[in-house]
Amino acid sequence: MNVLVWNENRHEQENQVVRDLYPEGIHGAIANFLSEDHENVKTATLDEEEHGLTDEVLAETDVLVWWGHMAHDEVKEEVAEKVKQRVLEGMGLVVLHSAHFSKIFKKLMGTTCDLKWREADEKERLWVVDPSHPITEGIGEYIEIEKEEMYGEHFDIPTPEELVFVSWFEGGEVFRSGATFRRGKGKIFYFRPGHETYPTYYNKEVQTVIRNGVKWVNNTQTPTPVYGNAKPLETITTK
Repeated sequence: MNVLVWNENRHEQENQVVRDLYPEGIHGAIANFLSEDHENVKTATLDEEEHGLTDEVLAETDVLVWWGHMAHDEVKEEVAEKVKQRVLEGMGLVVLHSAHFSKIFKKLMGTTCDLKWREADEKERLWVVDPSHPITEGIGEYIEIEKEEMYGEHFDIPTPEELVFVSWFEGGEVFRSGATFRRGKGKIFYFRPGHETYPTYYNKEVQTVIRNGVKWVNNTQTPTPVYGNAKPLETITTK
């Protein structure tokens, strides 16, 4: 499996707290633990040519992991469209935290993907609501994160095909924090935790969920549908 971890890599350049937490960037931290499962894990960032998402790179990517926050608008429209097309063709997509507002996720969802939010060092408890789902393998009844940014309902997304996690926050809000979708041949997993000023991506259970999510969205063996004008499979006799 070829995995590509994409991150805009702007907070790390502008915020010392984030730089200290993630000296190799958020993309580097995620790529490091994914490399324990997969030999071919690469990274790409916003300021690279074509945001590191050239036709060649996308063609060989089986699963794309996406993190973005402060520079969604800087992602070129044509690049976002290329990524969307690759998902429709079967590339898996894992969307993390504030990438709910990324161009690619909004294009695939067809909604605003808006929500409530608050930065207040709140405890987050992610309840497993579908313990039969492969993404929850190795996770207990819930995941508890000591400090995180709050996301609250209403989350303006289509009804998930599968709801895997629901979060509760100290302020009383709840949030659909782990959800799956299918678009074309592609599988998508949205996972909420991961605010840049907290060490969330060092949490072993969070890492387990992302690792499971990458495996789940990988979808390289499905048949390719045939579209357009088609010849009959059987001989048609006319009277």
